[in-house]
Amino acid sequence: MKFQLTKLEKSWILYDIGNSAFILMVSTIIPIYFNYLAENAGISSVDYLASWGYAASISTLLVALSGPVLGTLADHKNYKKRLFLASLLVGVICCVLLGFVTDWLFFLILFVITKVGYSVSLIFYDSMLPDVSEPDRVDRVSSYGYGLGYIGSCIPFAACLVLVLGAEAFGLTLSASMMISFLIVAVWWFAVSTPLLKLYWQKHYSESSGRNAIAGSFKRLGETFRSIKKEKKTFLFLLSFFFYIDGVYAIIDMATAYGTALGLDTTGLLIALLVTQLVAFPFSILFGRLTAKHKPEKLIVVCIAAYLGITVFALFMSTQLHFWILAVCVGMFQGGIQALSRSYFAKIIPAEKSGEYFGIMDICGKGASFLGTTLIGIVSQLTGSVNRGIGVLIITFAIGLVLFVKASAVPSDARQA
Repeated sequence: MKFQLTKLEKSWILYDIGNSAFILMVSTIIPIYFNYLAENAGISSVDYLASWGYAASISTLLVALSGPVLGTLADHKNYKKRLFLASLLVGVICCVLLGFVTDWLFFLILFVITKVGYSVSLIFYDSMLPDVSEPDRVDRVSSYGYGLGYIGSCIPFAACLVLVLGAEAFGLTLSASMMISFLIVAVWWFAVSTPLLKLYWQKHYSESSGRNAIAGSFKRLGETFRSIKKEKKTFLFLLSFFFYIDGVYAIIDMATAYGTALGLDTTGLLIALLVTQLVAFPFSILFGRLTAKHKPEKLIVVCIAAYLGITVFALFMSTQLHFWILAVCVGMFQGGIQALSRSYFAKIIPAEKSGEYFGIMDICGKGASFLGTTLIGIVSQLTGSVNRGIGVLIITFAIGLVLFVKASAVPSDARQA
């Protein structure tokens, strides 16, 4: 029987398409524009890089600290949609405002707020998965979300890329083209999110409400942290996820640095990263379809093993051709490992606590992004080789693979013990 998405599932997937436009800008155009603002203010390249790093760290820390509490609060009846809308509006409104700010420090502060709004909205969004779909469908639905998110984000990104790279041809300054670009992304982000806001309703929830919900959120979160070690399958998966997603995020975060080190110019680098998005689209969908014949656990193992191979290849990377090969290979497995991890986790946790658990999962992801980039930096400096810095991820992927195999071997009902 042909797999067909329901109207609610389609509306949920649309948010992946909407928010991906913003994060693609964060990975490509925004750092370049911030460099432009910093240079105009006389900021040195060292201070520019440090400031950008501090901003990324602050936004990560804020989400890591607030995510689990907000996720737990969202599990209470009628809270999830309200909190999702609030975080969405923070992200969208601040995205528009970024186009009107020309002071580098104010831009950086506003960027942190925008990134926090975006990241927190994803905690609520991911935790909606048990509400919008059924356990036997979530793997494919999650994969469609990532896949269509990759290809959908290319539409506003392509328009922004034309504006930014062709600013002079259009008679625009870089600031003016960026103002229009931020507006395009913000409008896209909100417009494709409206169907989910209209159709979503919270099926699984806790009965508490009002002030008791806020106080109860802290209490329940503490209880979960104390008991999660007893939930062997969930605990082992989170440990595994921490290590293997560490490598995935590090490769995403450091892609620009890799390309620059290999002498790839700005235009070539942006196009290479766009190719990664285009390749990720069909392969994300493919991994979702493969769940009809193969267990998601086996497919996740394939993805982790593939990333292990990619990092081995990165040890010998020395030319622009190598970078393009790396970009294509990453695109083949990036969506699959993220989508299947999300849906797998959704199936092994209590549906009524999905916000709380995805908030905890987000801590693992945020902590992993810190660890991966830090390890690469330390090893690169100690050895004097970027390639060897990347190579350290072989260890994190190997640990993640071993732990995931152990987690998948635990019976699904073990978490109830």
